[in-house]
Amino acid sequence: MVDLVVVGGGMAGLAAGYEAKRRGLNVLVLEAARPGGKVQTIRDAGFVVEAGPDAVVRYKPWALALAQELGLEGEIVGTLPAKPAALIYTGGRGHPLPEGLNVVIPSRLGPLVKTPLLSPLGKLRAALDLVLPRGPEGDEAFGRFIQRRLGKEVWERLAAPLTGGIYGGDPEALSLLAAFPQLKKLEKEHRSLILGSLKAMKKRRASREKGSLFVSFREGLGELPEALARELGGSLKTGVRAESIEVLASGYRVRTNEGPIETRLLVLTTPAPQTAELLRPLGFDALDALTEIPYHSAATVTFAFEKAKMPPREGHGILFARGEGFSARGFTWLDQKWPHRAPQGMALARAYFSGREAEAEPEEQKALALSDLKRLLGKLPPVLRAWVGRFEKGMPAYTVGHAGRVARIEEAERAYPGLALAGAAYRGVGIPEVVRDGREAVKRLLERES
Repeated sequence: MVDLVVVGGGMAGLAAGYEAKRRGLNVLVLEAARPGGKVQTIRDAGFVVEAGPDAVVRYKPWALALAQELGLEGEIVGTLPAKPAALIYTGGRGHPLPEGLNVVIPSRLGPLVKTPLLSPLGKLRAALDLVLPRGPEGDEAFGRFIQRRLGKEVWERLAAPLTGGIYGGDPEALSLLAAFPQLKKLEKEHRSLILGSLKAMKKRRASREKGSLFVSFREGLGELPEALARELGGSLKTGVRAESIEVLASGYRVRTNEGPIETRLLVLTTPAPQTAELLRPLGFDALDALTEIPYHSAATVTFAFEKAKMPPREGHGILFARGEGFSARGFTWLDQKWPHRAPQGMALARAYFSGREAEAEPEEQKALALSDLKRLLGKLPPVLRAWVGRFEKGMPAYTVGHAGRVARIEEAERAYPGLALAGAAYRGVGIPEVVRDGREAVKRLLERES
């Protein structure tokens, strides 16, 4: 019998395994496919391409703290200087993001007044936030919240493109309390989101003095799961799929495609539907909460071009406002955003898809991305290389009521000594959050034992 089995070798599972091993536990991390989950770095002929996420945010410390523990501090890189860094396409052209955004909330009146993203009426409607009363208590749809406080234009031309690029799916249906609890807190404490953001951003700027908001690693985000895999060594078992779980008097038996494993403690970091199926024979009391967490698909298409023949590209990338007729959510200019991503003289353009387009066949996705790129930039040189990243039903959606579902799952978990659930389905979808969740799951189990 081992001390701990972790089912799932994505970022949460690898972090849980690392935390367990660091504490001296005999641990096994079981991964059916490849470690790292959606963090997939492709290194090909001098190109460094991210199939999934391409950055972590500096002010959420958990991923960078782990990187430092793993000796990766010297590999951390920030984004290349660019002003503007990002644009939003609306009305037939790209416009720079207003400076000083707190998530999606303007925190400076000057950039809000000057931005061409909003019409004069849209700006006046956004300014009403300064005098509007607080809204109702409790959860609400994120799209409704932003439109209630700042108006429809801010939602369609600013908030929806930005959050759609982070969460994918339908950003309007996101749970405010689960996805953006800090914005509800701003309304509660300051009434006005703009006034509250003025104060919040002063603190945020202090945390960014050490470097750029977004960071990665010299050889891509894949350096982090690769370092965790090295630390785990033989404790990481790939090609091993958990098929069922049984409760024992002294722990759990995990039946896998390579035979049973008995363990004192068990952490499940699999997607919520898979976790529900594993726990169903145990009579887990929150199966409905697990199955109510919806998942959507995401995909990326990255093209390499000869840089000298590319039309001009501005900043690090561009997002598309609603109703502009593009298939992709936006493009990132990887060679302009990060150092060390392309050989000399090469350019990289990456499209991001979610929803129906993310479930299309790879060749169709390439065609859609190339069509969008031609519409955006004009005549293009020949594509030299192309890479596709696909995550079918790989992204959990935090819809209204998510916090309540997670509370029910946590309550049901406490009824099973030695069991913990962790991962992107519960308390945050970003790399920092899932790293924290995996490590906290191990700490939670050990505290229950003490």
